[in-house]
Amino acid sequence: MTQSDPLLPSASVPPGQTFESRTLLKVMWRLIPFVVVGYLLNYIDRVNVSFAKLRMFADLGFDQNTAEAVYGLGAGIFFISYFLFEVPSNLIMERVGARLWMARIMISWGLISAAMMFVNNAFWFYALRFLLGAAEAGFAPGILLYLTYWLPVREQGKATAMFLTSTAIAGAIGAPLSTAIMKLEGSSLFGHSLHGWQWLFLLEGIPSVVFGVVLLLWLTDRPDHARWLSADERQWLVRHLEQERAKRRRPGHHSLLDGLTSGRVWYLNLIYCAMMFGFQAFNYWLATIVKEVTKLTDDFHVGLISSIPFVAAAIGMVLIGRHSDGTGERRWHVAICALVAAGGCLVCAATDSPYVAVAALTVGAVGLWGTLGPFWALPPGFLTGSAAAAGIAMINSIGNLGGGFLGPHTIGILKSRYQSYKPGLLVAAGALVVAAILTAAMRRAATAEPDKREV
Repeated sequence: MTQSDPLLPSASVPPGQTFESRTLLKVMWRLIPFVVVGYLLNYIDRVNVSFAKLRMFADLGFDQNTAEAVYGLGAGIFFISYFLFEVPSNLIMERVGARLWMARIMISWGLISAAMMFVNNAFWFYALRFLLGAAEAGFAPGILLYLTYWLPVREQGKATAMFLTSTAIAGAIGAPLSTAIMKLEGSSLFGHSLHGWQWLFLLEGIPSVVFGVVLLLWLTDRPDHARWLSADERQWLVRHLEQERAKRRRPGHHSLLDGLTSGRVWYLNLIYCAMMFGFQAFNYWLATIVKEVTKLTDDFHVGLISSIPFVAAAIGMVLIGRHSDGTGERRWHVAICALVAAGGCLVCAATDSPYVAVAALTVGAVGLWGTLGPFWALPPGFLTGSAAAAGIAMINSIGNLGGGFLGPHTIGILKSRYQSYKPGLLVAAGALVVAAILTAAMRRAATAEPDKREV
């Protein structure tokens, strides 16, 4: 778009920078860092159980085989409540606004995450994981929906990738941080000695509560409420996004029922289920795999090595998301990244070398996280309004129920039976190959991929 566009004000802009790019850059700088930090805290509180698990179940008196199965089920049971409350949460956010609803989500999950320190048996482990899933439901798809209120479709692959880098950053930061906190083993709080994993849940839950309050003061629900934009910027952004939505607002793509019954949405559900099987299995079992393959006994060193794949994933997914936006192509970016991730899982399962295994996990992580930006740029290409709220939430919830529950749980069962993580990695690789095939089989027209020349 150029300065001749009738939607643009006549006011001058800095040389070399269009009014459009200046406005969108201001939006990105206002929103993206904040949602990245929010989702980083979300992911740390969701998967810190994978590091607590290194000591938690031994402290609670579980034998090794029982502990693996209990952990696998508890890690997965989170996604049952996540599934049940995901769509309602997004629909409520559409009504009450992102600012209030996102703050509620963050404060409630922070409190429940901290309460995990009181777990003393399998029942309470399952119960609190279930409640944590209910509390977190709607945050990730809510942010994905929220970004569609502010950014054109052609910018959403990059923005989504930048937002979802927080899941990789959470691993990179959370791994050494969590294992460092666990060194507080035996330290006292109000005269009570706590295990390291109890300190872990407490100290990583409190920041989410605090940030939830900050979020309430920072977020703006819609562009027309953004006083931090100039009047000209606000007017252009609102009109431009409304024109873009109007182009996509055709029968079958904007009502609540359309979002829940769309064949495209259900096809994306299948792809995301397969993707999440590998993704969540990787998330919840990485620390265990690293500890076994390296034979390390110090949990802090396990955490440092576990951070390597996440650092690579954070860098890779931004570059992949940017390339996807630049070319306007989504389908093959998802499919190829899924195959790369499957290859990483296969190599890790086939080797006994700790160096090769960690390298394979790193390549696999780049592939796994690389799928996310291009994938989540697909639904806004054909969904608007309530259909987008329901469709995005349903894809995320069903994908996480099918893949997020089955992935960690299946690996837990296989590890208990075979005393090895390798069979689980083979199954995860198979799921990722299925995701790649399903994505490649999509008709290009059905992906609603944007023309990179179009604004």
